[in-house]
Amino acid sequence: MFKNQPIKRIISSLLIGMPFILFAQTSCNNGLAGVYECDGYDLVTHIDLSTMNASSGNDSWGWTDPQNGNEYALMGLNNGTAFIDISDASNSVYLGKLPSHTSSSSWRDIKVYQNYAFIVSEASGHGMQVFDLTKLRNPASTPQTFTEDAHYDGFGNAHNLVINPDKPVAYAVGTQTFLGGAHFIDISDPLNPVGLGGYSGSSYSHDAQVITYQGPDSDYQGKEIFIGSNEDEVAIVDVSDPANPQLISSFSYTNVGYTHQGWLTEDHQYFLLGDELDELSFGFQAKTLVIDMADLDNPILHFDYFGSKNAIDHNGYTHDEKFYQANYNAGLRVIDISDIENQNMTEIGSFDTFPNSNDAGFNGAWSVYPYFDSGNIIISDINTGFYLVKESSLNTNDFEEVPLQIYPNPADQFVNLQSSDKTIKNVSIYNMNGQLAKSFSLSDNFDVQLDVSNLSSGVYLMEINHNQKQKLIIR
Repeated sequence: MFKNQPIKRIISSLLIGMPFILFAQTSCNNGLAGVYECDGYDLVTHIDLSTMNASSGNDSWGWTDPQNGNEYALMGLNNGTAFIDISDASNSVYLGKLPSHTSSSSWRDIKVYQNYAFIVSEASGHGMQVFDLTKLRNPASTPQTFTEDAHYDGFGNAHNLVINPDKPVAYAVGTQTFLGGAHFIDISDPLNPVGLGGYSGSSYSHDAQVITYQGPDSDYQGKEIFIGSNEDEVAIVDVSDPANPQLISSFSYTNVGYTHQGWLTEDHQYFLLGDELDELSFGFQAKTLVIDMADLDNPILHFDYFGSKNAIDHNGYTHDEKFYQANYNAGLRVIDISDIENQNMTEIGSFDTFPNSNDAGFNGAWSVYPYFDSGNIIISDINTGFYLVKESSLNTNDFEEVPLQIYPNPADQFVNLQSSDKTIKNVSIYNMNGQLAKSFSLSDNFDVQLDVSNLSSGVYLMEINHNQKQKLIIR
């Protein structure tokens, strides 16, 4: 999320504290997993913010224990960092929280190097926390309050943190040092982080990716390359020598809203860039700029990809020829990029954690993490907490379905259900807290009308005959 004081106040006013209980495995059937719109992705686990004693969520990352292969989710909260054991994914365990080093903030970022988590925040004076993740193996109790194992105070607040897993250097961006550019930290001894200088030549970096370059440009093979999303441009910098970083080139584009975040394809040829404000400013559907990086000295626009919804794209990551993108109000969108060379990108799956709206706004999915060997994917939601989803193994319905028409939907006073071949015996309506709002026992009818006049406006889940689920919206 971009650093802009007026927008911060707007976003804070939009945060919706929607309480949720913990949900376990829910298959995606007929485009729904419970109340959540989905396409090819099942809900594995949901842990609400209240369980983690927080009022909003933000970034996320993951760690796989090299000792036993167990997987853990790390989720940023307004008041700290949550740790969740997802080894038994459908029975995930909230292990506890590392509190913020100073005060609360809606902005927190986490990255992992080997067995340590490194955490920064926009909270004043926060610096960088270091946490030994091996402490998650056998916690004495759950949930518990964890303590940091080291701290780096070479800066106060930071917007984001970047780590190349191939090299023990952390890059804090959006600090009050180096004009907001990259602040380099040696983390070869994680418990004794040491400042290495920084890069100020392109001013403020909002987010970045750093890689050991293995792309098509032979001039930079094996070099440490920093790609910064810098509010109104992309800066490409050779940081192989931290004492002498060198700007390679920059990329600018038309219809700039706020150059927010991007990620390279795995062959390092294309950079998929998200602009956080162009949807609001210009009325685009979720837009991703695909930049051809075959020549790092001369990056060029390959094409623009427009998503299926009007929602704002936030953080996105590539893996196995797919692009996993957090689209705020529209949740996770999964996009096939196997034919990106020919300017073809196709949405092939989704899971919407914010069913209220798909419009451009600052609610819903902040980030995703798609790198677990298990195939489980983290979605961190601003309003409703932690989600773990996974691609559906079969695109079939686990239940006996009733071919059904529901109208009107959205409804005001009444909703009609009409079945073509099986009678409707009972209907239960649940609110978004998972609580039963209304139930109907019927006399084996094919066509029924239900009085929903006493339900408050909002999104509900209808369960028909105890085996089919449909979303109902009350105006």
